Amino acid sequence: HVQLVESGGGSVQVGGSLRLSCAASGYLNSPYMGWFRQPPGKQREGVAVLGRYGSTLHAPSVKGRFTVSKDNAKNTLYLQMNSLKPEDTAMYFCARGTTFTLAAAYFSSWGQGTQVTVS
Repeated sequence: HVQLVESGGGSVQVGGSLRLSCAASGYLNSPYMGWFRQPPGKQREGVAVLGRYGSTLHAPSVKGRFTVSKDNAKNTLYLQMNSLKPEDTAMYFCARGTTFTLAAAYFSSWGQGTQVTVS
């Protein structure tokens, strides 16, 4: 059973950068890995998805600012976040998926999340 642990969140000023990490306890062999976020009082939304062969999908709100990537040797998924805005403030989660989509319903094995606050 693969467990996912997110890290790298924190408080940052508008325009700043953060890199989130998602470490897997077991071999990360899911066809799709995704980053999601849940702002306070709102539903969870898809941020970025990475396919097994390198294809990526980014939400329009983060395209050009966020980049999803993976280090197979380290069994770790990353989310590089640049030009951060206050509306990026949320709890960020990673998960394993079965479909190339930003819809959270197709993902499971959720981590505990890491908080990102932009002000």
